[in-house]
Amino acid sequence: MGTCTIFRGSGFRVGTSLSLLALLAACSEPLDLDLRGKLNGGFNTADAARAATAPRPDPDNRGVISYPNYQVAVAQRGDTLAKLAARVGLPADELARYNGIQTGDPLRAGEIIALPRRVTEPSPATGAISTGPIRPASEIDITTLASDAIDRSAPTPSTPRPTPQTGTEPIRHQVKRGETAFTISRLYNVSVRSLAEWNGLDSNFTLREGQFLLIPVVTQAAPPVEDTPRPPGTGSPTPEPPSASQPLPDENTAPAAAAPSAPSAPVANVGSQTAASAPDAAMSFPVQGSIIREYAKGRNDGIDIGASVGTTVKAAASGQVAAITRNTDGINILVIRHPDNLLTVYTHVDNISVGKGDAVSRGQSIAKVADFDPARVHFEVRKGFDSVDPMEYLR
Repeated sequence: MGTCTIFRGSGFRVGTSLSLLALLAACSEPLDLDLRGKLNGGFNTADAARAATAPRPDPDNRGVISYPNYQVAVAQRGDTLAKLAARVGLPADELARYNGIQTGDPLRAGEIIALPRRVTEPSPATGAISTGPIRPASEIDITTLASDAIDRSAPTPSTPRPTPQTGTEPIRHQVKRGETAFTISRLYNVSVRSLAEWNGLDSNFTLREGQFLLIPVVTQAAPPVEDTPRPPGTGSPTPEPPSASQPLPDENTAPAAAAPSAPSAPVANVGSQTAASAPDAAMSFPVQGSIIREYAKGRNDGIDIGASVGTTVKAAASGQVAAITRNTDGINILVIRHPDNLLTVYTHVDNISVGKGDAVSRGQSIAKVADFDPARVHFEVRKGFDSVDPMEYLR
């Protein structure tokens, strides 16, 4: 994207509107004309009103950052799109089409390139501290707890595993025509500086239509606006213009048609109903209800079964209570150990009626459904350190 420089100095004066229009006509690309704070010697407090954000996670040796729902690659110095594609194991043409650039285009160090499909997950073999995508700390708590339960039951101590990298999955924003780094930063209430750092933007904050951006993860909300009397002569806050958080409209916009009536909201908790397990099934459902979230390895390592608050939660199979704890979000986690290095995990429960070390039988009451929105039981089955689809044991 081109730039437009306006020189200021002792010889520059605000001229006629004709001169200003001529100056703007020389610019090759649209400008961000919000000049608040820019005519005051460069001093402004705009970023102070933005939310504090976390640093971008470190990629592995290939440049891959993996989240449960998508992956991105971070360009290295001297990269072209083709070179990055070869390093992550994707066809260069496919990667170029997805990101709206050419295979031979040079990339800036730190630039974010969205991956159209998943590649091999980061692992210690690729320079990552652990295997798999970055997940919220609450999910890691379950994995760590289950692994610790297996370790304690092992005949010989195992080598301690590195702590997995945790974090919140950022919003992934695709740039639309007319959007700038400034409008996008205002839209998500983050500073343009953090947006640039997360995405490796150049000093002009250049964007291209169709580009994917990671929106920095907010760690602290923006400070509230203080409603205090202002000293005499102090101006009141200027409201943001209508275009501050929305892209500029395309030219030759067609007249808007009558808006269709909004579709009815989907009914909540729609899903297949859990049925009584077959007599020869390895496990039984901990509660009866609809499955509101299915198993998806790496994104949801179990199934979520909708049930009313206070419903009795039952042990899926006979075994021994390996651990009972609560994660940082206040969610109780109950782990039961079974033969053949198998574990079942129950979360979003309270009124737990068993203790660590207790023997439990299949169908025995172990807890109640806790008061969450929506009310449900999250149920996992783990074979060794890995989650498996619970339906393989429940059918």
